[in-house]
Amino acid sequence: MKINRHKKVNKYLNFYCNNFGFRKPFQILIDGTFCYGALKNKLNIQEQLPKYLGDVKLLTTPCVIVETELLGKVAFGAMRVVKQFSVHRCSHTNQPVSGSQCFQSMLGENNPSRYIIATQDRDLQEIVRNIPGTPLIYLHQRTPHLEEPSPLTARMALEKTNQRFGVSQLDSMKLSALKTATFGEETKVTSKKRKMKGGPNPLSCKKKKKSLAGNKEPITTENSDKPRRKRKRIKLAKHVKEYLIHNSC
Repeated sequence: MKINRHKKVNKYLNFYCNNFGFRKPFQILIDGTFCYGALKNKLNIQEQLPKYLGDVKLLTTPCVIVETELLGKVAFGAMRVVKQFSVHRCSHTNQPVSGSQCFQSMLGENNPSRYIIATQDRDLQEIVRNIPGTPLIYLHQRTPHLEEPSPLTARMALEKTNQRFGVSQLDSMKLSALKTATFGEETKVTSKKRKMKGGPNPLSCKKKKKSLAGNKEPITTENSDKPRRKRKRIKLAKHVKEYLIHNSC
């Protein structure tokens, strides 16, 4: 498991332990939809959930087992998976109900038995989010995912913390009003980005060629390749030179 994912899981579990009294081993109620999703994605629940959450008890209810049996061949694999877990007795022994209704009745208004719900049922997930102090696990493809505490759960935890330290909700409202009256409303300070000077990058510009002094033409490769003509000196004999000088006079 990746480090960031492991840190998030520990953070959420510590939140529930500190604010709602959760203790190891954590009790996880698993329904048929979670087993069906795990079977479809080839996920071993008994192997992966302890790796993900640590010390856990994997539980189900008789209502969930009956529900998977009634679905027949469609949920035959999920039924075999769900029967591997310990059966937690519910109050519907004589009249079984759906797995969603069974879990909802076991959670009550504030989850006093501190269950963790593992389900892929979207309707049941919304019900769990509206019950404070109830962790929710679902599968994201082949990976189990512990959801962040819901806003309702976070608000209840804050109220419990205020009560623990003797600060009621009315007192906190008075403190916030007094703070606003004294210091004014908080304004968000936005950091301005420093503007860089415009212009071309000097490293990307080509250097200018230096012009030669005067009107001299620059030496080109065409002129440099032409061979230079050499003067031939004609050597004359001494008596020939004297004859030419005498005649010129």
